[in-house]
Amino acid sequence: MHDALYERGLRVLAFPCNQFGQQEPGTAAEIRKFADSYGAQFAMFAKVLVNGADAHPVFRFLRAKLPDVLGSSIKWNFTKFLTDADGQPVKRFSPATSPLSIRPAIEALLDQPPKEASL
Repeated sequence: MHDALYERGLRVLAFPCNQFGQQEPGTAAEIRKFADSYGAQFAMFAKVLVNGADAHPVFRFLRAKLPDVLGSSIKWNFTKFLTDADGQPVKRFSPATSPLSIRPAIEALLDQPPKEASL
């Protein structure tokens, strides 16, 4: 999906996190190598914390803007956040949600005309 929608503006950003059952114990290079073995072409950032007092500011922002039914914390790896071209959060998807199943939501957002810059 990243490759198919890249030219239309899709950017997938991955933030590894080891806060969930120690699923990401490796170094940044090891995690990238693993993703590359599956043909991943998206941006991969350094490992971050997504919950707690030391959570990365990106995740504090996303959690505050898009809490889920059980609160704002992230419950498990692979929670997905969809943002618009300006970085404003639009929708949050559970870890169980297949990335391919959110393609219609992504395409609808990509089809929206750009917002005019305010003066």
